Amino acid sequence: MPLGDFLTALDTLESKSENFIVVLTGGEPLLRNDIEICGREIRSRGVRWSMVTNGYLYNEQKHVSLLNAGLGALTISLDGLENTHNWLRNKKDSFSKVDRAIDLAASSSRLNFDVVTCVNSRNWQELPALYDYLIQKKVKAWRLFTIVPIGRAKDNPELFLTDLQFKELMDFISEKRKLKLLDVKFSCEGYVGQYEQKVRDQPFFCRAGINIGSILIDGSISACPNIDRSFSQGNIYQDNFAEIWENNYQAFRDRSWTKRGQCAECADYTDCRGNGLHNWHENKENVLICHNEKIERITK
Repeated sequence: MPLGDFLTALDTLESKSENFIVVLTGGEPLLRNDIEICGREIRSRGVRWSMVTNGYLYNEQKHVSLLNAGLGALTISLDGLENTHNWLRNKKDSFSKVDRAIDLAASSSRLNFDVVTCVNSRNWQELPALYDYLIQKKVKAWRLFTIVPIGRAKDNPELFLTDLQFKELMDFISEKRKLKLLDVKFSCEGYVGQYEQKVRDQPFFCRAGINIGSILIDGSISACPNIDRSFSQGNIYQDNFAEIWENNYQAFRDRSWTKRGQCAECADYTDCRGNGLHNWHENKENVLICHNEKIERITK
């Protein structure tokens, strides 16, 4: 998307609170050769900005130029120890690149920085070693999540955890949080029942369309960029972004439509509200994954 088109949409938001932040994600945002220009233009409007990256192109020169462009927060993806990370990223030098990026990010006291890990059947046994690695690297925050069975992922069983592995992931996060050596938490991925107060700071709530709006590569106006494209609310090339944010987003702000499929009679619906909205795809007749169900199948 051309920078000017994005900025025009951003400028429709007349009032921007101090809590307002723009997150540049992808794909891989560092593939843009104007990323620093993007950052400076966003910052010049009094808006903070951050970025999610795989770290492959994040070297010392890029680190300095991004900080100079006003980068305030950064998330780097690390998906296992060397062989496992390289397998998932399908690039033999990916781990060495992300290792360098983590060192650079952790060296900056002004950067709000965390690492995010996609937990799968190949790397879940490496989590204790990854925990030690991140502490050694002086990383302060680590978020973990799992994969939704959509796109190419749904046909690769190695990407998914069994019910037992998922419960052990919850136990791992719970135990490490007690140590308070590293801010470890389960992502905003879904409701986890009895583990809610053990694996995250606040009870689960999917913020898509409530606190999170997005502009996608083709100009589509949506909420969390992880949700299905059928949730799109318009397009910046035909619609005013601020007006869409104020007047649309009904599917996110009234979620009574999620009380269907296995959610229809669920005793935990009041707390879960249909789980993360990225778990509703295609005809939206049923949630793709119920995280609490995975736990209950093991603990009952």
